[in-house]
Amino acid sequence: MLTIFLQAQQGSSSMMLIMMGVMFVGFYFLMIRPQMKKQKQEKTFQETLKVGTRVVLTSGLHGRIAQVQDDGFVIETLSGKLKFEKAAVSREFTETRFGEKAKAAAEKTAEKKEIDTEKK
Repeated sequence: MLTIFLQAQQGSSSMMLIMMGVMFVGFYFLMIRPQMKKQKQEKTFQETLKVGTRVVLTSGLHGRIAQVQDDGFVIETLSGKLKFEKAAVSREFTETRFGEKAKAAAEKTAEKKEIDTEKK
């Protein structure tokens, strides 16, 4: 009777380990991986911002980038210029507010720079 009980318990412990492994893999693909992808997109967005781009900060402040510095941005608002960390610029809020307008404005400034460099 004791051997049957021990064999049954060994089978359930291996099954329990398999279930824990499946849960961990599921948790990774449903929670951890998408979060890492979102953080990577946010970082590349913040690194590609240029002077003149209109942005929305996580605090809800709207402005235009006046200077790009190593540790942050100087944002020009209606009340003046303020310095913020790069992490304060929100990709989601900016794309929601200025989505197509921001892309069009960036293309126009790039075209202007190309024309100016050709004239020189």
